[in-house]
Amino acid sequence: MIGDIDLGLKRLEWASTHMKVLSAIRKRMAKEQPFSGLRVGMALHVEAKTGILAIALSEAGAKVRLASCNPLSTDDSVAAALKEHFGIEVHARKWETLEEYYQNLNAVIDLSPDFVIDDGADLITMLHT
Repeated sequence: MIGDIDLGLKRLEWASTHMKVLSAIRKRMAKEQPFSGLRVGMALHVEAKTGILAIALSEAGAKVRLASCNPLSTDDSVAAALKEHFGIEVHARKWETLEEYYQNLNAVIDLSPDFVIDDGADLITMLHT
C-alpha cells in the first residue's frame, strides 16, 4: 500500500471535525464498546468520511476489515493512515485491477463478518453466491 500517512491523517482529521453527529456517537461508542467481539466487513469508497466510520466502529470494539467498492475511488493516503495509525485492515488501493478488486472483497469475506456495510452490493452478492 502506497500512501502519504501524514496527508491521510490530515484528511481524516478534517472529515472528523465536519462530521459532528458521527463524532458524538463515536465518543459514546468508544466508552460503551457496543461492538466488542463483533466483526464488520466494509466495501465502500475508501476516503476520509468512510475512514471516520471505520475508526468509530473499531473504537467501539469491532474488528473492521475494509475493501473498496470501486477500484478507482481509493484515497491511498487515507488507506495508509487507517492501516498504520489506526490498525484497521484495509484491502484497497487506487487503480487496483479487477482481479485485485475481487481478491480484496474476498479478504473481507474471509473475516466472516457479523455485519456488512456495502456500497454497490458486490460484497453482498459474493456472500450470497
